[in-house]
Amino acid sequence: MTAESDKIATDKRPGAEPVISVEDVTREAERIAERGPSKEDIAKLAGRDPFVKIEDLQAGYGKMEILHKFNLQVARRQSLCLIGPNGAGKSTVLHSIYGFTNIFDGNIEIGDGDDKRDVTKLTSSQKLKDAGIAYILQDKSVFPGMTVEENLWMGGYLMDKPEQAKETAEKIFEKYPRLAARRTHPAGVLSGGERRLLEISRALVMEPEVLLVDEPSIGLEPRFIDMVFEILDDLQNTEGKTIIMVEQNAKKGLEFADIGYVLVSGEIAIAGTGDELLANPEVGRLFLGG
Repeated sequence: MTAESDKIATDKRPGAEPVISVEDVTREAERIAERGPSKEDIAKLAGRDPFVKIEDLQAGYGKMEILHKFNLQVARRQSLCLIGPNGAGKSTVLHSIYGFTNIFDGNIEIGDGDDKRDVTKLTSSQKLKDAGIAYILQDKSVFPGMTVEENLWMGGYLMDKPEQAKETAEKIFEKYPRLAARRTHPAGVLSGGERRLLEISRALVMEPEVLLVDEPSIGLEPRFIDMVFEILDDLQNTEGKTIIMVEQNAKKGLEFADIGYVLVSGEIAIAGTGDELLANPEVGRLFLGG
């Protein structure tokens, strides 16, 4: 195969658009990463005093470093979407914020104004209970044999008294009648969209301020994808949550988010507003299918 033909794997069917391979996406994105954003660029996107700040983070699993001098800033009530090729380190960012990785260097702060706190070394339980950070896992994290109500109660497992979780669950049922109608049903019989709603709602029981959302649209039908993003929009803009998400549907994620980062090999290749990334021809070619 020639060097030129190796750049893009082309579908030979009449009228078909060129299809770029995963390897080529990574190569092209690495080229873009050589002129990645500065710390000042990242700070400017937060627009004001950041509520979540990561500075020069080096993190990974075991002895393997995945994130290299990684920086991030998101203000209170803002949303950030991380996109990029497989293996770029997107989920590792969420894992590091929540305490699932080894931190080799750098720091993570939560809070704004005079109320900033270094949470780098806190455990995931401490981050949920004391720092107000909740992690919404990918699909299939509900307990299928438990009822919807019992799943919600499990979201408050760190509360001092079980009654607190039950009180908060009732507020969630008031907010989401769709769940309330199924409160006594086993979670295993819920539709994909209802299951995702339950996963999000369970994370809300501890009343967090920061939501880490991993692939909210994965495995869902289009009508449920819209529903999930409407819920996230309400949590951000009505309830004031700060949202950091990884989303494989790059177009949907960037349409939702205030800020977008394109990650490559544990570093930020491109950063901008969601609209700027949607309009960026390189982002479009590599990640948006056009």
